[in-house]
Amino acid sequence: MDILKYLEANKAHWNEIVSIHKATELYALEEFKKGKNKLHSLELSELGDISGKKVLHLQCHFGMDTLSLEMLGAEVTGVDFSEEGIRSAEELRDELGMKARFIHSDLYSLPDKLDETFDIVFTSYGVLIWLPDIRGWDR
Repeated sequence: MDILKYLEANKAHWNEIVSIHKATELYALEEFKKGKNKLHSLELSELGDISGKKVLHLQCHFGMDTLSLEMLGAEVTGVDFSEEGIRSAEELRDELGMKARFIHSDLYSLPDKLDETFDIVFTSYGVLIWLPDIRGWDR
């Protein structure tokens, strides 16, 4: 597999799908805008009290889970390789008057763009399948 071609095709897919996901009931964006936290009960129970903690959210898509983590009192940084995802996440953050920071980066380049420590590194369901190099994910 040509990893660069795969990454380019995958990125194009996610850039295209952001607007589709924002409009679907699966993501329930309007409920979220009204204050509904989008994290699942399993995630909430595993995270526990994150108030005041620094959280890094990898593969954040268009930011709903990132902003849900902020709703719980965390200082959150969301990362995604999709320009459309990050642009939409920043728009949503600004619309809601929130503070989360968003960084446009693929995971493999992130250590070159972000040099700080976090209390928790979070990622959600279904993200690992999109990674062509799982060993490189934990750098």
